[in-house]
Amino acid sequence: MAQASAVTVASLRGVAKRFASGTRALGDLNLDVRQGEFLTLLGPSGCGKSTALRILAGLSEASDGVITWPDASARAAGAIGFVFQEPTLMPWANVFDNAYLPFRLAGTSRAQAAARVNAALDGVGLGDFADAYPRELSGGMKMRVSIARALATQPHLLLMDEPFAALDEISRFKLNNDLLALWQQRGTTVVFVTHSVFESVYLSNRIVVMTSRPGRVFAELTVDTPYPRSESFRTSAEYVAHCRRASQALVGAMAAGESA
Repeated sequence: MAQASAVTVASLRGVAKRFASGTRALGDLNLDVRQGEFLTLLGPSGCGKSTALRILAGLSEASDGVITWPDASARAAGAIGFVFQEPTLMPWANVFDNAYLPFRLAGTSRAQAAARVNAALDGVGLGDFADAYPRELSGGMKMRVSIARALATQPHLLLMDEPFAALDEISRFKLNNDLLALWQQRGTTVVFVTHSVFESVYLSNRIVVMTSRPGRVFAELTVDTPYPRSESFRTSAEYVAHCRRASQALVGAMAAGESA
């Protein structure tokens, strides 16, 4: 079973982000990502959660502050996987070729990558759909392809930017369960962005609640319920109590952002 350790994968200190328009997305963000944990960034829309994720991924640069990686291998090619809000699949390519994309960009042949791509598709339940095209898939299946693409390189760090926000509740619950199973099997460190209190509590062992823009850490909450978590957890008094704490922290974070 995956379990968080005290080892730091990445450390953000005083990180700020200002866009050319003058918008301050992040202000003095201090955050440690720990090896093997399932960490969720929770906050209102526009609080800089996605910006923080993109900075971690190297897709955006911080305007101020320092980001340190104690283990340099955590930033090596293929060591970071990113799942966007939308599946961003190539409509002209089949499921296999969509999942194969990071290998193709790295110059790895289909034959060399086939075993890892097929294993990733099997892991998300799409082993029988390798030859299907995006137009033939449901929204949940498209997101599974996106997750498989991110997992195929066997990353040490998986960054997920509200990947299930557009799905219906049944699909979302199912993918939550499947994601936790994959995380436990692989031991990958996950940083997950959401504005759903309920999703954050169900998935995470640590929740960082962020203030409204400019985003910074308002509170850190531990969800110490052991894994694996089943549907019975969703209806338990323990789950309700954790959701109440997260909701109260979120209200406080929004008020703190407005008064900043």
